[in-house]
Amino acid sequence: MVTVPIEVVPYSEIARQPLRAEDCILGVIDIQERLLPPIHEKERLVRNSQLLIRLANILELPVVVSTQYAKGLGQTVPAIASLLPKITPVDKLEFGCFGNGEFCSAISLLSGRNTLLLCGMETHICVMQTALGALNQGLRVHVAADAVGSRAELNWKLGLERMREAGCVISSTEMMIYELLGKSGSPAFKEMLQYLK
Repeated sequence: MVTVPIEVVPYSEIARQPLRAEDCILGVIDIQERLLPPIHEKERLVRNSQLLIRLANILELPVVVSTQYAKGLGQTVPAIASLLPKITPVDKLEFGCFGNGEFCSAISLLSGRNTLLLCGMETHICVMQTALGALNQGLRVHVAADAVGSRAELNWKLGLERMREAGCVISSTEMMIYELLGKSGSPAFKEMLQYLK
C-alpha cells in the first residue's frame, strides 16, 4: 500500500496548491477496445488522454495504466497504447485500482510522489473508485473532466460531482498541462506546443 504521508487540509487549500511535476503520477484507467465505443464524447476522452500522456512523457512523469479484464474487454486502444510502448497495463478485476495489489505495488514504488492525475473511464465506476481509493491512501487527486467519460452523460456528471465532494480537484486537460508546464519558452513548453495547436 501507499505510504506517502500527507496532512489533512481543507479542499480549498488543496485546490489552491499548484501542481508540481515532481509530485505527480498519471493514471490512465481502462481505455479499452470493447469499452470505448459506447462512451459519450469518446473522441474528446481519447484526444485529451493522449495530450496528458504526451505531457507525462515530456516531463518524465511516471504513468500507471490499467485494464479491466482485458481477456474479455480488450487491450488498451492503439491510440493510447502507442504512446506508452514500454508500459505494461495492470490488468484487474476490481473496479477501483487501489483494490488491486499489483496496482498498489506500482504506485508504492513511486514514493515521494503525492498527487495522482486521472484520465480514463468510466468516470462513475473505475475512475471514481480509483480516485476514492487514492484519497484513502493519502494521495491528492486531480481529475481531468474532459479526459474521463461514461456511457451516459448523467453518470459522467455524477461521477465528477461525487469525486469533487470527496476531495478530488476537478480540472481540465489544459489546466493540468499549463499548470505543470508553468511558463512558455521552456524546452518542455516548446515540445508540447505542437500538440496543443
